[in-house]
Amino acid sequence: MKHNYVHIKTESLNNHCPECFSTEGLQLSFKQKYNDTRFYKAITNDIIYELNCNICNTEIFPVRWTDDIERIIDYKKKAFTPKPKSFKLKRITWILLIAIDVLIVLGILIAVDVIKI
Repeated sequence: MKHNYVHIKTESLNNHCPECFSTEGLQLSFKQKYNDTRFYKAITNDIIYELNCNICNTEIFPVRWTDDIERIIDYKKKAFTPKPKSFKLKRITWILLIAIDVLIVLGILIAVDVIKI
């Protein structure tokens, strides 16, 4: 099963980067989990947040966040609306389900002697 994270939105922050102290490079990215298997596709409610600095090209982990950055990120999380959770069966799944249903109905009809072999 593939677990991908689809990029949903990027927000620019005007806070100081804890690494290079620049006020222009912080970017908060929102990514949502997307499952893609042979039988179905699904978007889940799992969301990850990544904070990157474009000036010094580093990922800022939550341990390095200042109180100001944490407050801004909490606000951005509340304002963010993710894609709705969804689940779609693929064509092969529908074919298998219909084939199984036909076999069950055929078995029942043979068992009650409606169809004689």
